[in-house]
Amino acid sequence: MLAAADPAEGITQADTPIADDDVLAMLAGLAATIASQFTPPAWLIIDEGRLVGLLSITALSEGVTLQIGYGVAMGERGKGYAAAAVARLLDWARGDARVSAMYAETRTDNIASQHVLERNAFVRIGERVDEEDGDLFCWRIDC
Repeated sequence: MLAAADPAEGITQADTPIADDDVLAMLAGLAATIASQFTPPAWLIIDEGRLVGLLSITALSEGVTLQIGYGVAMGERGKGYAAAAVARLLDWARGDARVSAMYAETRTDNIASQHVLERNAFVRIGERVDEEDGDLFCWRIDC
């Protein structure tokens, strides 16, 4: 995927990139680290044979709480892909005895991402400031 190759046989990529190469490399590194503790660490968001987004575990904490992140290709945003992917992940997590909760963070100005979490019954539990990402809302849902 980092080399702009098809991610799997028969699956094509969206017309616009999901993220830049630096972000994809960071996610690949996170997936490799998480995979040593918890699998699967990431999922592809596919619609009609096209890769339109990614959903990843970005961290684990005691209990096991999965911290998640997601992204959808610019040209595919606003079509409900992220909300549907998070809903499917929640369904999966509720059937996995290892998972007690899910956690996510959104920038305070990222209304679309906040709506994804709200539609999936995440509750805003606080705020924090990240040196790189700025002001963030913190979200959680028990599984």
